[in-house]
Amino acid sequence: MKGFVVYPTYRIKDDTSYVHLFGKLENGDSFLSIHKFRPYFFIKETDLKKAQKLESFDHDKSDLKNFNKEKVVKILLNVPRQLSEFRKLFEEENIVCYEADIKFPYRFMMDNNILGSLDIEGEFKKGELVDRIYEDPKIKSSDWIPKLKILSFDIETSMKGDLYSISIVCEDYSNVFIISNKKLKNAECVIDEKQLVQRFKETVLELDPDIITGWNVIDFDLDLLLHKFQQHEIPFRIGRNDWDCKVRKEESFFRDSTANIPGRVVLDGITLMKISFVKLTDYKLDTAAQELLGEKKLIGSKNKGEEIENAFKNNPQKLADYNLKDSELVIKILEKTGVIGLTIQRTMLTGIQLDKVKGSIASFDSLYLRDLRKKGYVAISARFGNREERITGGYVMTSKPGIYDYIIVCDFKSLYPSIIRTFNIDPFTFVEDGKGKDLIKAPNGACFRKEEGILSGMLERLWAARDEIKKQNDSMGSYAIKVVMNSMFGVMANPVFRFHSIEMANAITHFAQHFIKLTSKKIEEKGYEVIYGDTDSVFINLNVKNKEEAEKVGKEIENYMNVFLTKHITEKYGVKSFLELEFEKTYKRFLMPKARGSEAGSKKRYAGLLLKNGKEEMDFVGLEFVRRDWTDLAKKFQLELLEKVFKKEEVADYVKEFVDNLKEGNCDDLLIYRRAIRKNLDEYTKTTPPHVRAARMLKEVKSNIIEYVMTINGPEPLELLKSKIDYEHYIEKQIKPLADSVLLFYDTNFDDIINNSSQTTLFGY
Repeated sequence: MKGFVVYPTYRIKDDTSYVHLFGKLENGDSFLSIHKFRPYFFIKETDLKKAQKLESFDHDKSDLKNFNKEKVVKILLNVPRQLSEFRKLFEEENIVCYEADIKFPYRFMMDNNILGSLDIEGEFKKGELVDRIYEDPKIKSSDWIPKLKILSFDIETSMKGDLYSISIVCEDYSNVFIISNKKLKNAECVIDEKQLVQRFKETVLELDPDIITGWNVIDFDLDLLLHKFQQHEIPFRIGRNDWDCKVRKEESFFRDSTANIPGRVVLDGITLMKISFVKLTDYKLDTAAQELLGEKKLIGSKNKGEEIENAFKNNPQKLADYNLKDSELVIKILEKTGVIGLTIQRTMLTGIQLDKVKGSIASFDSLYLRDLRKKGYVAISARFGNREERITGGYVMTSKPGIYDYIIVCDFKSLYPSIIRTFNIDPFTFVEDGKGKDLIKAPNGACFRKEEGILSGMLERLWAARDEIKKQNDSMGSYAIKVVMNSMFGVMANPVFRFHSIEMANAITHFAQHFIKLTSKKIEEKGYEVIYGDTDSVFINLNVKNKEEAEKVGKEIENYMNVFLTKHITEKYGVKSFLELEFEKTYKRFLMPKARGSEAGSKKRYAGLLLKNGKEEMDFVGLEFVRRDWTDLAKKFQLELLEKVFKKEEVADYVKEFVDNLKEGNCDDLLIYRRAIRKNLDEYTKTTPPHVRAARMLKEVKSNIIEYVMTINGPEPLELLKSKIDYEHYIEKQIKPLADSVLLFYDTNFDDIINNSSQTTLFGY
């Protein structure tokens, strides 16, 4: 029977450790698989006698070695807490411990080569809260993709925190539990809070979901429910056994709160959006619903608390409908974006639990240590370190500002993973002292052996899997693999990574810089102008007249460079090249602005009229249009201004009309600033930015994204807006700089246009 592990954990009984794997089977049953398993780690064989003088323990001989090819022995313990105890004891005596940091359930899954799915074979019995309980069954790896049961819920409360109602949506089930004595549609009325939380508990256990979700569900809904369960002396046990559920709420916006519901996993909708790179104006449910679904919540944010209290007292049907809609919206958003599927794919690629897949170090470890073991080696234990030196970034060429016709972009396909594969950059092959024969030497001096590594093999498998998935038009699976592949680079520069090495990380970025510069040089030798280069891309001015010419030259450059790079890398480094330059896209019209306050070209900021699938579309990178900290007013102005410039239409009248409209109050709904608080409010001491001033006016700051408007009395939060709008601020700080960044290429400026200068056209002189 195939299954998927939703929740790995362990329990201790009679001083013996048992791994518990909770999950879902292909027949729809929930399961618990229990396995007796001993925690262990390794030390060098030469340290064994010294260790035995410190403490008594069981040990097994091993054929495994450390990176210095010294034999190691396995130290066997009884319970997981002994791992840290023994490690501390041994390391105080300079006995190096290997793989002593790996979490116990993951150690078991790694040893059995289980990522997300498994094949399970054996006898089982019926459980009280889980359909099947297996004891020490046979298990092996599987590639089965599960369909997990998702429950979305939402609570409504008074402004004081009294619980009014709870809505639940789960597959075909849709209902609201509400304190009321009236007969309501799609609702079950209860008499008080105690009955409300009891019905919630009973329903969750009856529906038996694998995933529990909601919007801000841990910090608000589950945290409040925990206190209500405690208040009414009801055990907070809504998992797949009789263990207590726990909520760990983080006070800081910069750490995620966690919920532990045994046998299930809690995935917050907001977190899922962020770790899946779904970009929204802000991460309020109403915003997500409008931008992704074209739907709205039934009660808006203005006077929300008062409206909810009034509905509870006078119109409970309105409250029930509102409550249910919120749970439905979350399910619809998750389905629309596919983030649950993406998260499952990431788990199946890395072996990391669903609510922890964003951890790139854990993902790397889970894959790398499995392959390392197959090769006959063990890894050093992870330890915390301080970031003493920053990694060198990718090469970003100072651009050549201007407005161009027919710019093409060529970029390297998965540049960093390609460099890792080509030059065998790997903790296993890294030669720290740089001594040895026939080594690959990176531009920063880091050296690597040419023998087959581990990381390159991991990437090769992921690459092949991605190519196969692309053939099946599985964009979600392809994206999941891309996310995992790209994370393989950054971990090396992280001081908590077990193989932390600035030299290895910089070897990758220095190789990248070298090849972008070399590519630019070779293209210019062909007679074309490179106007910009950024990490893995080059922007080329071809001086051609149409799309057909541009695409022809783009393909010629692609072929020329790939032939050159293959030959160059083979001759210079003696290895096979995996670098591949692709002709990616063509801009019919392209703007490369100047850096603010400088004559030099900007970096990572440009816009163009992109030719895509036979159509023209605006494309922005780094400009105000795609930045959250600029207002919708600025974005509307920049978009419309550049559309006119790219289509060679006059803009003078447009600029004047836009400013007049603003002053007349026709754009007031576009004036909201949205800026993020980057630290706790009381830590802003040297300066007080406008969004911090606005945040300090609020009684309670519920999000790190602060919305405010600039008024004649300064910044005011949207919830407390009462002063007149400072239109001159928006003209000077939002409209004028955007206009001037374009108009300077036509020897005019915003003030000239507004003041009716004699130059009233851009294209007529």
